[in-house]
Amino acid sequence: RNVSIMVLGTAGAQAITVLMSPIITRLYGPEAFGIMGTFTSIINIVIPISALTYPVAIVLPKQDSEAISIIRLSIKIAIFISLLSLSFLILFNEQIANLFNLKDISLFLYLIPIVILTTVFMQVAEQWLIRKKSFGISARVTFYQSLIINSSKTGFGLFYPNAAVLVIHTAVSNGLRALLMILHIKSSAKKIFIRKINNSNRESNVARKYKDFPLFRAPETFLNAVSQGLPVLMLSAFFGPASAGYYTLGRSTLSIPGTLIGKSVGDVFYPRITQAFHNKENMSKILKKATLMLALIGIVPFGIVIFFGPHLFSFVFGSEWYVAGEYARWIALWTYFGFMNRPSVRSLPVLGAQKFHLFYTILMLIVRIAVLIIGYSI
Repeated sequence: RNVSIMVLGTAGAQAITVLMSPIITRLYGPEAFGIMGTFTSIINIVIPISALTYPVAIVLPKQDSEAISIIRLSIKIAIFISLLSLSFLILFNEQIANLFNLKDISLFLYLIPIVILTTVFMQVAEQWLIRKKSFGISARVTFYQSLIINSSKTGFGLFYPNAAVLVIHTAVSNGLRALLMILHIKSSAKKIFIRKINNSNRESNVARKYKDFPLFRAPETFLNAVSQGLPVLMLSAFFGPASAGYYTLGRSTLSIPGTLIGKSVGDVFYPRITQAFHNKENMSKILKKATLMLALIGIVPFGIVIFFGPHLFSFVFGSEWYVAGEYARWIALWTYFGFMNRPSVRSLPVLGAQKFHLFYTILMLIVRIAVLIIGYSI
């Protein structure tokens, strides 16, 4: 039932994205999408270290007081890292812009510290809702966020169809989601954010108790983001924004099943597997069932892209996006396995297997870098 609630809200959000994408792609073009994709990749690389992944631990404690301490700790870390990133950008903004062909939007890189802060607020609110199993609120917010962002992209694109518009919308997206969530949980938000800190040592206690998150999960998530963002960054640096744009559209289109079903299953699965762990249930049975379900569901959408990608993209997004369909049919192969792997990944913090996840991600990163270099050389 909870998965159905999440899927319903996400389906509405994705329906808006799908309906408006053909208009947005025709307004902006591959080069603008490439610049947006590069900016998004940089943000996604920074986000994992924005609160050292402590927000993910909010679901785990039995007592709400401990979860609230994790929230406070997460926000304090985010403020510090946001200021640190601002200092870094002041020193190296020009070099970053030149490296990734972002000279036209170099000033917008200063939005990154704001993105870091708003993203942590979004993560905190999202994990609190998952903890409270308030999936209806998450579903509504997902729908409203998609409606506002996509409508705004389309509206501005009619008059200012340039990369800067897409970059700004990318920067404010998580902040908008955080705001909508906080508005929906107004009474709870007062309890979390305004309540007095009774024990100043409590945050240091939870920092030590959940130290495997900054020690193992944060580096793993960071390296995974680097691994995921490498194709966009390398395509932009080596071949220009248009190539990065083809990849970005292919990747974002193939993320729809993952967002629609995979994330919904993962968000519901996380507190369920935590409960199973506390109750000493058969976790293996639950994990296998969720994985098999996703494997069967994913065959249809990913299979269609593998066989008909170029023609499908050309028809839906416009003839200039035919190449993006070629990219997409290859991206679909590995995206499918990532889609069905969601329950396994979400169960690792509960099983205390984050050290394993870190080593696994390091190996994946090494392989991916090697393959990209070989591909570029050939």
